[in-house]
Amino acid sequence: MRTKVATATVTLLALGLTAACGSDSGDSGATTSTGPIKIWLSNNPEEVAWGKQMVEAWNSENPDQEVTAQEIPAGKTSEEVIGAAITAGNAPCLVFNTSPAAVPQFQKQGGLVALDSFEGGTDYVESRSGDAAEQYKSPDGGYFQLPWKSNPVMIFYNKDIMKKAGVDPENPPLSTYDEFLDTSHKIVDSGAADAAIWPAPSSEFFQSWFDFYPLFAAETGGQQLVEDGEATFDSPEGQAVADFWATMYEEGLSQKETYNGDSFADEKAAMAIVGPWAIAVYGDAVNWGAVPVPTSDGTSPEETFTFSDAKNIGLYSACENQQTAFDVLKFATSEEQDGKLLEMTGQMPLRTDLESAYPDYFQEKPEYTDFAAQASRTVEVPNVPNSIEIWQTFRDRYTESVIFGEAPVDEALAGAAEEATTLAGQS
Repeated sequence: MRTKVATATVTLLALGLTAACGSDSGDSGATTSTGPIKIWLSNNPEEVAWGKQMVEAWNSENPDQEVTAQEIPAGKTSEEVIGAAITAGNAPCLVFNTSPAAVPQFQKQGGLVALDSFEGGTDYVESRSGDAAEQYKSPDGGYFQLPWKSNPVMIFYNKDIMKKAGVDPENPPLSTYDEFLDTSHKIVDSGAADAAIWPAPSSEFFQSWFDFYPLFAAETGGQQLVEDGEATFDSPEGQAVADFWATMYEEGLSQKETYNGDSFADEKAAMAIVGPWAIAVYGDAVNWGAVPVPTSDGTSPEETFTFSDAKNIGLYSACENQQTAFDVLKFATSEEQDGKLLEMTGQMPLRTDLESAYPDYFQEKPEYTDFAAQASRTVEVPNVPNSIEIWQTFRDRYTESVIFGEAPVDEALAGAAEEATTLAGQS
């Protein structure tokens, strides 16, 4: 069973890695060199299948520039493995599972090549991803990752549990905080489920991507956690989101204990914050519906932002044939290959013309349409120095105050914001 933790492709390494020496834009000889390359794929079975067919298609057309693919080697996390490979100087040419949160550290290590160092690189990134590309630009103005695919998160709900709780299963009131709280009370008070929604209450830095951050993106109309070097969440909007979740925990609508399993699949919770991958996972087992995350006053679905949960492609500086790597990167994100990725994984390519490029797919699978529309309104983790340490700082304060009520929420947000701003200003 896929979990939100797995979806996030968790990253616990970056703080502990020692920055390696070397250029972060690749040497000029390697940049123009062509020949065989190696790439790493995520170990998700659907992505592995997509990667194999992509490699076969490339190799059949380019026998003198053969691509060899393998799954990311086993390790505590994929990012630990990538970081260690950078340090050892034996990273592959491309990794099709680069976490945006890890990019600042990988760049600091000298492990990534700027895509704008290739002819047409900037135009390719920006023409494919449109305005969304700006969120993936590094502070120095370079693109050290290609925005590849997203899993924009929404609220999944169990229609059968809603009906059992006396809530309209086809149109449950969930768009405002007051509606969400009222519906949550009906679920828990009726005994229809142990929790209305059960986000992981643990303190790993990435957990905020699946409780606070989607609602913050929606409440602010698309703000990142840090913008222009300043933390943004110590604000009326941030306070509103934190207070909402604090109420959910205080009133027993969300549980403070970690559930060892999938609370939504096991019908212990009526709702979950998930991406489009959940359609394949829960589709036959749960009678589900999907709605955007709530806001304090309610926002129309076509104006609601959320967290992207994106995974991107990095081109690594250990690569000897970087021109081939760049060409493969473009081949793998062509309209044809993006279409195959959509069909084989249900994940949303980060391209401007998603719905219009694949009308047959969305006509045949209308359940993905809402996620495709949501994909155009997503917020990414900020690309700033000390990214993971910032998220960990925020999560520690959030867990203490919002989940366990051991500190005032306003003081926790203020303290976390001060620390986050300081960290974002460090190199």
